[in-house]
Amino acid sequence: MERVRHLIVGAGITGLAYADRISESTDDYLVIEAEAEIGGYCRTVVREVELPEGRARFVWDFSGHFFHFRFPEIEAELVKRMGNERVLRVVRDARIYWPGARAKIGGSEVENWVNYPFQTHLHELPKVDFIECLVDLWEAEQMRHLHPPPSNFLEMLYQRFGKGTTERFLRPYNEKLYATDLACLDVDAMGRFFPHADLKAVFRTMRRDSAIGYNATFTYPEGGAIQYVRALASRLPLGTIALNEGLVQVDRERKIARTTRREIAFEHLVSTIPFVRLLEMSGLLYEQGIYTSNAVLVFNLGFDRKGPTGIHWAYFPQREIFFYRVGFYDNILNTLHMSLYVEIGFPSGQSFSDEEIQSHLERVLEDLRKVGILTDQRLVAWHWVLMDPAYVHITKASIADVSRKKRVLESRGIFSIGRYGSWTYCSIEDNIIEARALAEIHAEAWRKN
Repeated sequence: MERVRHLIVGAGITGLAYADRISESTDDYLVIEAEAEIGGYCRTVVREVELPEGRARFVWDFSGHFFHFRFPEIEAELVKRMGNERVLRVVRDARIYWPGARAKIGGSEVENWVNYPFQTHLHELPKVDFIECLVDLWEAEQMRHLHPPPSNFLEMLYQRFGKGTTERFLRPYNEKLYATDLACLDVDAMGRFFPHADLKAVFRTMRRDSAIGYNATFTYPEGGAIQYVRALASRLPLGTIALNEGLVQVDRERKIARTTRREIAFEHLVSTIPFVRLLEMSGLLYEQGIYTSNAVLVFNLGFDRKGPTGIHWAYFPQREIFFYRVGFYDNILNTLHMSLYVEIGFPSGQSFSDEEIQSHLERVLEDLRKVGILTDQRLVAWHWVLMDPAYVHITKASIADVSRKKRVLESRGIFSIGRYGSWTYCSIEDNIIEARALAEIHAEAWRKN
């Protein structure tokens, strides 16, 4: 039987960040990855198409992965590892589709769009919508002290923003995204990533627009998100990552992992796979219904010529519109052909036949025309991927159970980390920080022994 001190499950951002940091202290580690390539959901797809005017090159990720670093030293380190790769720094242009609205974006007025976030740009709505949202926000602020603290995400929206903003944007958009009843989610299900706002923020934005939110600026490599993944993997020697090898079972008592190829005894097992799958593989029982999530069907679309300029991504709260978000790679990378990602939320556990995928694609194209993104451009390349899980449903029950189960696993040297390993909502940078912190704890413990 093979033995390894640190067995790392998953060669995405989190697993590679752990391996990269632990490699500074030992060469006794192994990363196993079920897929044929590294990256997880941060993989990048490139399509090149010959057109009459020349070649079009489309760079797509599995979904839109734009990097928002709070710690510039982490960003600088990874960019340095990329060598000659050009990394673009972009000031966000994010919008919300709203027929009849008029917003000032990029120095000019545009129709049918509202600046993001919705809750601070109410003045860009048609007059009737603006007045109702503003009055309801004022009433919500006046009455908040009379209500007990909200017990779920939906209650929080109504108490904080009032009926107008909640029912126009916050509720329908998030129901499309999470594909669930928002009353099931924890109050803080989105943590620091949810843009809160009050009357002062609304009035401040009316006087002078300002970018709000954790992603007001972002960086993106010309070669796609995979460049950050490769940067993390750049110092790992050949043979330390085993591709096409997935985890099958974990014997907690004997500290043995069975993979699709072999059995491996470990001192530490660091898992980045979805937490619920680790529980099942390690024989830990859990209550049905605690671990739920959505699935996201992503269409990456390449067209023969440019579409709208300036915009980086847009939100669509309207229930009659199939997708909840559309992003524009071409406006980020300054390329000549419209290149989009389109995201559609579904309940978890979906599978689609070829016919269903084709039907969904046709509906996407129809709705892109309906909202004015697509006119007479011709689709020349496309790709689809289903991410499942995509967004986990963070509830009081899931938070408590993750904490309890992690303690049980850690007592046997099994550590579950990352967005899916911790069943949480976090940034890519957060995953790197968490992975490195754990690696340093393990390295220090080994040095003391």
